[in-house]
Amino acid sequence: MWGSRKLISSGSRFLGVRRSGCRVAQADCPRSTASAGLEIGKSKILCLVRAHFRVRRWNFVAVPSHGRRVYSENQLSWTLPIKPWIFSEYRIMWFKSCKMTFVCFNRMKSYRYPWTRLYSTSGTTVDSSEVKTFLALAHRWWDEQGVYAPLHSMNDLRVPFIRDNLLKTVANHQPGKPLSGMKILDVGCGGGLLTEPLGRLGASVIGIDPVAENIETAQRHKSFDPVLDKRIEYRACALEEIVEETAETFDAVIASEVVEHVTDLETFIQCCWQVLKPGASLFITTINKTQLSYALGIVFAEQIAGIVPKGTHTWEKFVSPEMLESILESNGLSVQTVAGMFYNPFSRYWHWSENTSLNYAAHAVKSGAQEHQVPAESVLKEETEELQATASTIAGVREEVKK
Repeated sequence: MWGSRKLISSGSRFLGVRRSGCRVAQADCPRSTASAGLEIGKSKILCLVRAHFRVRRWNFVAVPSHGRRVYSENQLSWTLPIKPWIFSEYRIMWFKSCKMTFVCFNRMKSYRYPWTRLYSTSGTTVDSSEVKTFLALAHRWWDEQGVYAPLHSMNDLRVPFIRDNLLKTVANHQPGKPLSGMKILDVGCGGGLLTEPLGRLGASVIGIDPVAENIETAQRHKSFDPVLDKRIEYRACALEEIVEETAETFDAVIASEVVEHVTDLETFIQCCWQVLKPGASLFITTINKTQLSYALGIVFAEQIAGIVPKGTHTWEKFVSPEMLESILESNGLSVQTVAGMFYNPFSRYWHWSENTSLNYAAHAVKSGAQEHQVPAESVLKEETEELQATASTIAGVREEVKK
């Protein structure tokens, strides 16, 4: 269809576009616009289009009014998100004069929501260099005065943080075993420092870690407690390896001091979303990406004070609360709480803080399916109305161009 159409333009630029990197692309659209409608007005098109051209039977997807600007190097790139359903048949037209792509749909044959997609397990989020680092320390997990002393002390904050937020979701709980009946996945469990306290609270916990030696240490330690031996299961594997078999299984997923070690944070969060039940919780503790975190978390903690071994952290992998929240929200997880954490190396205790420039904890909840699913008839009706509105807008543009 499009092969027989010609778009003739006598202009070499569009007013309102100041750089050549402006584009509207379908493939890179974030899922954070799941609830956003597509809007376009005559005035917005007029400020972009100022070339004399003829158009025949344009079927444009409307451009949303809340584009996300991304600055990289010296070039301005403007990515405009579209609706979160994905169509199986589409066409793409290039306006080469300003490198602008409009995604044009001829037929709305099928669609689906991105959050119902099972993540492909062909890739991995495990960094092999990180595995080597933790492999050398696998026998030291339960040394409370050793390199993992800060993690032992962190339990004073993170265990109540997890427990209290989970109890908000249940009406009744057993005294002494408040998390009884809950299934929890502890990702990157190491030697089980956090897994065991959660098990003692009554939860059924699966701890996973890609370092087999860590799992051996965790298995050996839990065997001393017959109660924990029944409630806790350990597996030597990465998260993406169990996504399909454990889809929508867990009431909570814990990723404590883990996300700063993965190779692909967005993929990791997608996997977490997949294994959570609707309405379930994701808990993350990690390190902010600031100059202060580099100075204290790497230079001081690793190279000067020796609080943690050298090479444990890579500053480039640290993530800010804003970036983490953006990734969580775009993957169907609603952020409930972000709280700062501070470690005193002299007292060896952690404290909650309003300042998140170093360490912080985050709690997010997987949105219920009913909040996302839209009946197919209403989707098609809405799309039809939007395309009709766009057609009338395009007609107005043609009249303006003729002038």
